[in-house]
Amino acid sequence: MPRSLRHLNWNWSWRPRNLLNLPHLLVAVWLVLLLWGERRVFQGAIEECKWGNWERWPKDATPHHLVFLADPQLIDPHSYPGRPWPLDQFTFLHTDNFMKRSYISLQQKLHPDTIFFLGDLFDGGREWKTAHGNFKDPMWANGLRPSSEEKYAAKWGKRYGEDFWLHEYNRFGRIFFKYWNLAGSEAGPGQRGRKIISTLPGNHDLGFGDNIKLVTRNRFEVYFGEGNRVDVIGNHTFVSIDAVSLSAAGSEHEQPEITKPIKEFLEHVQVKKRKAVAEELSHQAGKERVLQYPHSVEILENADFSHLPTLDPGPDGPEFPTILLTHVPLYRQPGTPCGPKREHWPPETPPKGQTTPVIPDHRNAISISKGYQYQNVLSEGHSIEVMNKIGNVKQVFSGDDHDYCEIIHEPTKNSAREITVKAFSWAMGVRKPGFLMLSMWNPVDASGKPLNSHPTGHGSSDFTPTTTESHLCLLPDQLGIFTRYGILIAISLLALTIRSILVPILNLPRFSEPPTVSSPTDDGFLLPLTNRDSKRRGDREDLPSHNPRSTNSSTSSTHSNPQLAPRTAARTRSVSPANGYGLPASQVRFATPPLINGAGYYGAPSPSPKMENGWSAEPNGEAYTGNKTERRKLPETVLGKVWREMWTSLWRVTWLVLGIYFWLIWFYPE
Repeated sequence: MPRSLRHLNWNWSWRPRNLLNLPHLLVAVWLVLLLWGERRVFQGAIEECKWGNWERWPKDATPHHLVFLADPQLIDPHSYPGRPWPLDQFTFLHTDNFMKRSYISLQQKLHPDTIFFLGDLFDGGREWKTAHGNFKDPMWANGLRPSSEEKYAAKWGKRYGEDFWLHEYNRFGRIFFKYWNLAGSEAGPGQRGRKIISTLPGNHDLGFGDNIKLVTRNRFEVYFGEGNRVDVIGNHTFVSIDAVSLSAAGSEHEQPEITKPIKEFLEHVQVKKRKAVAEELSHQAGKERVLQYPHSVEILENADFSHLPTLDPGPDGPEFPTILLTHVPLYRQPGTPCGPKREHWPPETPPKGQTTPVIPDHRNAISISKGYQYQNVLSEGHSIEVMNKIGNVKQVFSGDDHDYCEIIHEPTKNSAREITVKAFSWAMGVRKPGFLMLSMWNPVDASGKPLNSHPTGHGSSDFTPTTTESHLCLLPDQLGIFTRYGILIAISLLALTIRSILVPILNLPRFSEPPTVSSPTDDGFLLPLTNRDSKRRGDREDLPSHNPRSTNSSTSSTHSNPQLAPRTAARTRSVSPANGYGLPASQVRFATPPLINGAGYYGAPSPSPKMENGWSAEPNGEAYTGNKTERRKLPETVLGKVWREMWTSLWRVTWLVLGIYFWLIWFYPE
């Protein structure tokens, strides 16, 4: 044990009188703050977002509750490559804990029917080598990496491969998939079931444009599913597109195998939409839609394959409001303001008398820029192409920017409202992360026509849809929590220092014990003796000084028992060395004369019982455990008292608080 800890009072008792002091009061304050910062603050943030707090549907409505999570971007070696240990591990642990606690509270308090991830599930997913296929960068891409990444790229290629990617996939599942049914697997009233959809890729998952490697995308789709898909949820049609692969179309280094899936998907997406809506209406009506072919025999050369049966109801078939999901936001004019909910910069204050937002407002807008493996918005041509080919797009939800942005697009993009969702992780450059809640209520008849149209009250624009309501839910400020911890650390140190100074000045009760030294209570026995020897010492205090030269007793004893000499010689090993076991000669004291001279003498008060061989026996036969000692206080200076009080109280607060803190960050009671 370190010398500085030897004199601490480890045997303190838990009596109420001992607990009521400043160090324990600080521990209680720390306990309250840690429970708030590591638990309660997440639950409180989610409770403020409960569906009933902001929905405006009629009382008999049964809306479908959906949540968008954008850019969880699990922190990995790609995120902060130069960050030293253990700071990097601290970052990994706290970003995961932040998302896990937020997600658990989300499931317990909100219990959504559907969750959509909007891409960038990992931060360095595109960098981890695949088990098979060509993972090398093309020759034309050499030198495109930022200098801050270039020196680490070779190490990533050697150190992190398929096993590491699978580890990250499992890590993602432990945060999100594990707790999906935490509050139960049943969906809300009137809903078909619950879904969690994480197929949409981001540029950190695959790369961007012509920098995407086919093997990387294949691996992502094997574990998460295809990025291009159509889902009918809550009587709305959701169309997800792989926007990062679409951005490779038309580039100088376009690879057909990268762009072919998204191009084919957009060519047939309207047919997919109509089929999905028809299938949903059939399910609601309790019918099953299957293809039926006529049974006939025809000559192969005369067979007509142009009019085969299909499940497509045709262009005149029923259609639900369409919602587009894309990781990369659609194009908008530079300086298009994002609105007051954007964290980085609030909207510019308009001139006096102006009631409309200031346009352009570059600080409040998403920057129209691009670089290595990223592009802040899709190109204008791709944005218009997507909107036209999908058709009837009323709303767009995107990610990638990490901050909130809400705009109304131009008529060339169907005047759709687009919301860019805040990042779910606190490590993405926003102090208060968040997620978007979408409440959908669109009752329809058997043919798919709406039965009810209800104004949402969210703005007065004609473009506000009447079948959905959205709400931005903000998560706690993790940096603000750490700041509170830092403030309480400073307060704790200041309070303990002031108290330690006042203890000797005002003679306050001490938290630490004064330093002591152990000293014998008798003649200084150095070795364990018998209980008889202990009693004999007390008897000897009443007798005259023993003359070691007087041998009457020993002589008579020797004459009475001739066998004593061999036994005495055999037991001389138990006699203390002449030098006192290493003590200086000046400190060597013998409690009794040499054994041969004092043999058989036990004092006058009572004769000792004898055994047949002439040795004395203890009445109870027990060995004496050692001489009793007393602890004497050592003199202390004022500075010594202050230091001792400060160190003892600080140590007590530190290990108790750290024990509570590490328990809270390593374990999460469900």
